[in-house]
Amino acid sequence: MICRSLLASALLLATAGVARAEVPAPQDTPYAPGAIVLEVDATDTAQRIFRVKQTIPVAPGPLTLLYPQWLPGNHGPRGPIDKLAGLVISAGNGQKLAWKRDPADVYAFHLEVPQGVTSITTEYQTLTPADTTQGRVVMTPNMLNLQFNTVVLYPAGHYASRIDYDARVTYPAGWQAATALDVERKLGDAVDYQTVPLDILADSPVFAGRYFKTIDLGAAGDKPVRLNVVADAAKQLEAKPDHLEQHRALVRQALKLYGAQHYDHYDFLLSLSKQMSGIGLEHQRSSENGVDADYFSGWDKKIGSTDLLAHEYTHSWNGKYRRPADLWTPNYNVPMQDSLLWVYEGQTQYWGAVLNARAGLRPIDAARDALALTAATYADNRPGLQWRSVQDTTNDPIITPRGGKPYRNWQMSEDYYSGAQLMWLEADARIRKLTNNRKSLDDFARAFFGVDDGVWKTQNTYTFDDVVATLNGVVESDWAVFLRERLDGKVGLTGGLEASGWRLVYKDEPSALAKARAKEGDGGADYTYSIGLVAGKDGRINEVRWDGPAFNAGVGTGMSLVAVNDIEYSPEAMEDAIKAAKTGTAPIRLLVKEFDRYRTISVDYHQGLRFPHLQRIVGTTDYLTPILSARK
Repeated sequence: MICRSLLASALLLATAGVARAEVPAPQDTPYAPGAIVLEVDATDTAQRIFRVKQTIPVAPGPLTLLYPQWLPGNHGPRGPIDKLAGLVISAGNGQKLAWKRDPADVYAFHLEVPQGVTSITTEYQTLTPADTTQGRVVMTPNMLNLQFNTVVLYPAGHYASRIDYDARVTYPAGWQAATALDVERKLGDAVDYQTVPLDILADSPVFAGRYFKTIDLGAAGDKPVRLNVVADAAKQLEAKPDHLEQHRALVRQALKLYGAQHYDHYDFLLSLSKQMSGIGLEHQRSSENGVDADYFSGWDKKIGSTDLLAHEYTHSWNGKYRRPADLWTPNYNVPMQDSLLWVYEGQTQYWGAVLNARAGLRPIDAARDALALTAATYADNRPGLQWRSVQDTTNDPIITPRGGKPYRNWQMSEDYYSGAQLMWLEADARIRKLTNNRKSLDDFARAFFGVDDGVWKTQNTYTFDDVVATLNGVVESDWAVFLRERLDGKVGLTGGLEASGWRLVYKDEPSALAKARAKEGDGGADYTYSIGLVAGKDGRINEVRWDGPAFNAGVGTGMSLVAVNDIEYSPEAMEDAIKAAKTGTAPIRLLVKEFDRYRTISVDYHQGLRFPHLQRIVGTTDYLTPILSARK
């Protein structure tokens, strides 16, 4: 064992006389040497490599280049610097320049620019994931997703809005590309985009593909909205006219809600793929949306479409133009704080579901079924609310990357989305009741997000007090207390159901929407609200409800179901056992496999199958149906 004093002495000796270069703090000053030329070769889809060259005007002396770390929309330090490789920095005359990574800030690279040098080049590669174990797959034989924040190194010491970039991208032969950036010119398969500041470049990703289609969704005035689709195969681009009309209705309903647009044009980027990873990421003039290949071909009128596009579109107003004050940072290497994500994401989750219903992208019955699933989560499947609040979960994007958790219902994870969605439903119903249905949360949305029509190049930040003041401007009430009680866990989150004239009930059959979602998954089965577990098609237990019947009997996440009551496990066998136990006294016997061990666990459960549904409360005002209905 090494003595602590000796170890400390060794560290002092090792660092003695070594001066660490400082990373210049961002200033609201222009990058005086001029615009940076960024060249991206995106043609190597087979090896999945973006090859990058930057030509950076410089002045002699110390220079620090930064790779973006704190990413808008990710709300945390998620810059994939591990994908950067082969970095070579040269002076304009070809002389290689030494660089050193900052040991205390590994996203920073220090170098010295020699006298007489007016520009340098940086050449490197972004090695994109070959499979999902390495991250999001963003290059396939038929499509790619280029996020400019993953391919830039930018000079420290300036706001991102004060560093100009001239971006040029070469795409595979014959491919088409979509982005919010405006095109300066095209030279064959190379596209030169108009020069923009770094904050706009980083907010303007690209979807490109072999099979590509642009669909006009209409506009108000001179602000077009387009749906740009890339697919694994040409046939997947085919869509029914009434389905496309629902997408156009989404644009119309959003404009009726907000009354303003914060873009000069808006581009939905939509990938239909089983190969490129899915995504949902907001930008002010575009959004990245990745769904299954059958988005159009598998459309079901009765179930409707995902609310992903409605959610990300809403972010153009909530999160991009109006942004929480502690989430705005001057560049991408200043830490963010996430205290208002229950507005940024939570109210966006609310409006995404509402706009999806108003546009017809999800029928109202299916929208109620979706709400029942969310409400059941916070009524009966978030025991973690005993020790964590929704407010505390706003720290989750900084604590850890998004991913699986062994006991999510106890640990909780980013519950500011759906938990806050329910809080905003209650706020909506409360406004309607207090004003005798003359006003609603729509009035808040228009007053808070619908300001400055046509302005998009600056962000309008807000605080908790701003939210409260705008709510009081709609209808005077104790809004600060209302919000804090729910955010801090002093009041439950499901009060909006009964306030809107509906209650959560359980039936022995899942809703049509729940059945459809099960088919879209891995073919497993959800027994969350009965025996208290979720099992995959192969019997692997993906989640166990903390303090539920299965958990209290000793069942754990990660085990595999082998048999139920001595019958080989299948969803049918489990359902039969649960039904039988409802009218008997014998426990349900589960034979489980845990690593290389088998054992039988008896679960004393007798309440039958239980699946969430909503039911009208007779004699009360139905606010929910008007909330979900299209605005005329």
